Amino acid sequence: MTQRPQSPGPHRVFVDSSEFLAAFNPRDEHHQEAKLIWYGLIARRARLYASNFIIAETHNLFLVRVGHNQARAFLRTFALSAMTLIRVTATEEAQASAIFLQFTDKDYSLTDGTSFVIMKRLGISHAFTFDQHFGQYGLQALTRDHFV
Repeated sequence: MTQRPQSPGPHRVFVDSSEFLAAFNPRDEHHQEAKLIWYGLIARRARLYASNFIIAETHNLFLVRVGHNQARAFLRTFALSAMTLIRVTATEEAQASAIFLQFTDKDYSLTDGTSFVIMKRLGISHAFTFDQHFGQYGLQALTRDHFV
C-alpha cells in the first residue's frame, strides 16, 4: 500500500478572529479542527500573520463569549507568539470601506475588508478562518484536508 504524499500546504497564512476563538475555546464547534490545523501549520513552519483589527476583534469576542480572564490570556499569548502583526494603514482602511460599500449583497465587516486588503497586498491566498466571507471574496480558507 502506498502512502498518499502530503501536500506542502501554504507557507504564509493570515489568521482570522474566528480561528483564534475556536482554538482557545474548547466549547467552540470548530475547536478540534482548529487544533489540527494549528499543529499542521507549526509542523510546516508556516509564517502566520494577523492584523491589529483582528486582534482587537478577537479580544472583544473573548470578552463577550468566554470572559475577561480568557481575553487577557489571549492578549498575553499573542504578544509572546512569533506571529507577524500587520497594522492597518489609513489607505487600507479606506479600501476596506470601499469593499463594504461595493458588496451590498454581502455582510462583510470592516475588519473582513481590512483582512482582504492586507492579504492581497502581501500576496497571501490562504486564511485560517471559519468565516465564510473569505471564500465569498475569493480567498482560500484552510481546512483539515490541507493537513491529513
